[in-house]
Amino acid sequence: MGKTIEFKRPDGKAAHGYLAEAEAPVGAVVVIQEWWGVNDQIRGVAERFASAGFTALVPDLYRGKSTVEAEEAHHLMTGLNFGEAASQDVRGAVQYLKAAKIGSGKVGVTGFCMGGALTILSLTMAPEADAGVVWYGLPPLEYVDAGKIKAPMIAHWAEQDVPFPIATVDPLEAKLKDAGVSFTGYRYLAQHGFANETAQGPGRLPMTQYDAAWSQLAWDRSFAFFGKHL
Repeated sequence: MGKTIEFKRPDGKAAHGYLAEAEAPVGAVVVIQEWWGVNDQIRGVAERFASAGFTALVPDLYRGKSTVEAEEAHHLMTGLNFGEAASQDVRGAVQYLKAAKIGSGKVGVTGFCMGGALTILSLTMAPEADAGVVWYGLPPLEYVDAGKIKAPMIAHWAEQDVPFPIATVDPLEAKLKDAGVSFTGYRYLAQHGFANETAQGPGRLPMTQYDAAWSQLAWDRSFAFFGKHL
């Protein structure tokens, strides 16, 4: 089981996160939460990475708060400074794992939903990151300085996504291509949250739906990608 740790942000302030350590790590990843906060599901994602050989750190962007209510999650997300979260909390987590020299010493960044959007922003603000995997989330295009992304990245998009419509993906991918980013985008005939095993329709959000088959394929691709670059 993982543990809560403290790490320093680039501005010197303390931040906290959930650390899941691999027994014989090949590398490390920073896992960015969905809008629900650091809950059992995202801690489980960190454990999954640890089981696959990647020590994983989930920075606590909401400072201890989490929720199962969509309205409250929206409120927490709206109150989050995305630029600060990416440039301070996520980058601080990357720097913490880098300094620990885990396995190869390389560190990847991955995130889901809101965390997917933050993964893209973090890759523009954390030059120490060695690779990125985005899961069904992207920030407004004007905030993406693609020229600053030096790490290779892949993304998993849901073609039936309501919160992040697939139509918004094309201009982002064009921007990444124009900037010369090493990038591959995968598209799945699925709904938002298809890799979140707790996203079972009406119980959470009508627009999210877990899909075991697509989830497994996306996870396989993610592990292969991180295995290659970390």
